[in-house]
Amino acid sequence: MARASAAVLLVSLVISTSASSAEIDPDSGLTVADGWETVRANCTACHSAKFITFQRGDRDTWESMIRWMQKTQGLWLFDKKTEDTILSYLAANYPPGKSSRRRNLSPAELPID
Repeated sequence: MARASAAVLLVSLVISTSASSAEIDPDSGLTVADGWETVRANCTACHSAKFITFQRGDRDTWESMIRWMQKTQGLWLFDKKTEDTILSYLAANYPPGKSSRRRNLSPAELPID
């Protein structure tokens, strides 16, 4: 029984380690995956990669952020292939639910005035 438990624990550890060990570009902090160089070239021309790594969203959310930047911040229009590469990368590597932010503080944890 102890050996079976140890084996299950070891397999779980290996799976969780491999799932969370995505390569990170040391210069930008972006996850190295298909499309990351396109994202780095187009997105970090105007803002830090941290703007990307701290955000989360599905494809529609990322597209709405791009549209907002194009409308209000002077972001250029992308050709279809470039935009699809950027959206696919962002949705796959920075999806909803994988928050890099801490949870909100409860009222009991807030400073006393």
